[in-house]
Amino acid sequence: MIRDENIERAAEQVNAVLAGQLRAPHVKAFFHEPTFTATYVVSDDATRRAAIIDSVWDFDQPSGRTSFESADAIIAYVREQGLTIDWILETHAHADHLSAAPYLQEQLGGKLAIGREIVTVQGVFGKIFNEGTEFARDGSQFDRLLEDGETLMIGEIPLIALHVPGHTPADMAYLVGDAAFIGDTMFMPDYGSARADFPGGDARKLYRSVRRLMRLPDQTRVFLCHDYKAPNRDTFVWETTMLAERTANVHLHEDVSEDQFVEMRTQRDATLDMPRLILPSIQVNMRGGHLPPPEEDGHSYLKVPVNVL
Repeated sequence: MIRDENIERAAEQVNAVLAGQLRAPHVKAFFHEPTFTATYVVSDDATRRAAIIDSVWDFDQPSGRTSFESADAIIAYVREQGLTIDWILETHAHADHLSAAPYLQEQLGGKLAIGREIVTVQGVFGKIFNEGTEFARDGSQFDRLLEDGETLMIGEIPLIALHVPGHTPADMAYLVGDAAFIGDTMFMPDYGSARADFPGGDARKLYRSVRRLMRLPDQTRVFLCHDYKAPNRDTFVWETTMLAERTANVHLHEDVSEDQFVEMRTQRDATLDMPRLILPSIQVNMRGGHLPPPEEDGHSYLKVPVNVL
């Protein structure tokens, strides 16, 4: 096995928490059932510093109206707990919900960060939506573009950013203490894996990204970006362990080969519809959660490319 210093360092961090040498973060989840999305507030109890991961901006597609009900619940929690937000993080440019990052930043502060490969996503979807030269494709809509292995701090608890492409080129996982926020790589063990058929997606890269994450210790707490209820399960669940993923994930358990996964994922993806909110979501999220610039009448418009996706 090729040595991977960044994942080794991440594993050492989890072990430090298990040994009592490093504090574990407190994790508060907010589940948005309309988009099946879990947003997290991750905090250091000792310093009251925190980060928000994968927020949701409520959007009613038939009317084109937005609201901040979901984001306001997060703001209320942060203020009640006396937390200071240092980071607002995106695991990737989501295709199933709009990001509330700018609104949260306005209300709570913090810097907005995403993986550096967002520039690849901006390049691909800038063409799909026929964006003009005024749309910057350099990631400048974000405060920080993260590299694989880069470390941030949430109070006194390190956050290690890990590049995990496959679902999209830009996916990142964030390991905070012993808690791994893995975005759209794996779902609950009984549900499986994320799709890899969006522009820039790659099932082989997804398999390798997941195998990389599975090198983290068994006791690593794993927090998912989504849950859709697997067959025969009546409740939403968004937390598991790396041991459960490695041994029981129906698509990616340790006995599944790369070729087996790619064949399964490719066949399965061919049967899936596009996410309901993919068109508005990508246009907003590739801009860091902002709508396209208003036109002459003062209103913003979202495009629907016909026969493109």
